Amino acid sequence: MENMNFGQAIEALKEGKKVARKGWNGKGMYLWLLPEAKIKKEWCRDPYLLECFGDENELLCLGSIRMFTHDSTGRKAVLTGWLASQSDMLSNDWYIVA
Repeated sequence: MENMNFGQAIEALKEGKKVARKGWNGKGMYLWLLPEAKIKKEWCRDPYLLECFGDENELLCLGSIRMFTHDSTGRKAVLTGWLASQSDMLSNDWYIVA
């Protein structure tokens, strides 16, 4: 589906699809939704995340929108917790990435 509005793009993310905008400068950029999940303390290596567990062995991680993009040097990168700009929210050039 092409020429979707932002609401339709969000619905597509919730259905497990990848979405992008025609107006984005970077080639190959897209978004996907990482759904919420329970993670086990033993899987974690990040000391700040480990602090969040407290005495529990599992922690609920809420869902987040992620972006496949490129960093300032051109290397492939993943941005966790992507936020929409005003132009992203008002655009009708969203499409589902195959």
